[in-house]
Amino acid sequence: MQQDRSPSESYFWPTILAVGLHLVIFAMLFVSFAMTPELPPSKPIVQATLYQLKSQSQATTQTNQKIAGEAKKTAAKQFETEQLEQRKVEQQKIAEAKAAEQKKAEAARKAEAQKAAEQKAAEAKKAEEAKKAEQRKQADIAKKKAEEAAKQKAAEEAKKKAAEEAARKKAAEEAKKKAAAEAAKKKAAEDAKKKAAAEAARKAAEDKKAQALAELLSDTTERQQALADTQGDQVAGSLDDLIISLVSQQWRRPPSARNGMSVEVTIQMLPDGTITNASVTRSSGDSAFDSSAVAAVRNVGRIPEMQELDRATFDRMYRQRRMIFKPEDLDL
Repeated sequence: MQQDRSPSESYFWPTILAVGLHLVIFAMLFVSFAMTPELPPSKPIVQATLYQLKSQSQATTQTNQKIAGEAKKTAAKQFETEQLEQRKVEQQKIAEAKAAEQKKAEAARKAEAQKAAEQKAAEAKKAEEAKKAEQRKQADIAKKKAEEAAKQKAAEEAKKKAAEEAARKKAAEEAKKKAAAEAAKKKAAEDAKKKAAAEAARKAAEDKKAQALAELLSDTTERQQALADTQGDQVAGSLDDLIISLVSQQWRRPPSARNGMSVEVTIQMLPDGTITNASVTRSSGDSAFDSSAVAAVRNVGRIPEMQELDRATFDRMYRQRRMIFKPEDLDL
């Protein structure tokens, strides 16, 4: 079963065939018209019928001639009319051929113009696409440049931050060194001050001792001995307090120490105040407590203030000195 065709499809091929047939006929007429030789001037067609008359009168002869002349004129006019009609037909065919040529040329021109317009549009589209591609390329380049600039800026910021951090650390180190130097300087000043004070105290003691010696030398032997004993006792009292303070600072109370305990320790020293030995002469009954007392004395090491005593007083009182240790207190 065939499908129904639209009216445009049903008239398409017949129209094409009709147009083609007209073009073929037009071409044949154009060629034949171009190849037709130029005709000589037309001559009147004379149709005459000769009758053999046995006898005619002059009037009849004139009438016949007149009729023949009219017929000749009529034939010539008809021939001219036919020639004019033929020329009109040929001119019309030529005009139609020219119109067809013009139409064909116009169609060709329109097709060429359309083709040029399409080509121009294609070129414009291509140029637009190329322009857009170039814009995208430039945008990508600008984006990459911006990213590179951002990376470089970040690197510079990091470098700057690292430099600032290094400068801060360096400043902190410098400040620390300066503070340490200031502390060392201050300590040295304090040490110098302490040394100067000790030197002043030593000198004062020596002056006092020299004064006491001068007084002893200027008086009787008994008075000198009494004064020496008195001054020696005073100096000894001060040194005993010093020994108690130094040993107390070094003593560490053992867990077994109890109130009421006491241990007697004998201290042996040199004239420059160096402690050479410490020993228990009477035990408390607790070995830990006894050992802590001996260790405290030995840890003192040296008592420079002993140099303030004269040799006789030192030998008499501090060459060997007895100390009694109690957990709640330290007594001599």
